[in-house]
Amino acid sequence: QVQLVESGGGSLQSGGSLRLSCAAPGYTYSRACMGWFRQVPGKEREGVATIDYDGSVNQADTVKGRFTIPQDNAKNTLYLQMNSLKPEDTALYYCAAAWRVAACMTGSQGPGTQDLFAHWGQGTQVTVSS
Repeated sequence: QVQLVESGGGSLQSGGSLRLSCAAPGYTYSRACMGWFRQVPGKEREGVATIDYDGSVNQADTVKGRFTIPQDNAKNTLYLQMNSLKPEDTALYYCAAAWRVAACMTGSQGPGTQDLFAHWGQGTQVTVSS
């Protein structure tokens, strides 16, 4: 069973930066897709960014130029580097892992076909104040 553990969330002011981490011991990135998603109460969970086995990234237009999705395969850790944060980035952020590369394709809620992600973390809260 793959367990994903997110960390790095917090509260900060608009314009600041945060780096979220997703540790995935026992999961091999090289054969599939990893992604970051976010959700605010009352809204659908939306895709933020995904990265597949060859490093191809699929990002939401709302975060392009501000967020990146680096990974450290040796540590089995995925990151979400968030810069120039805005109040509308406030959400509970989840990382997820899929065994199929197709999961990285855009779905109904942005990057990532969420039904294809088999493993999800518990989420880490990011709160950005104006």
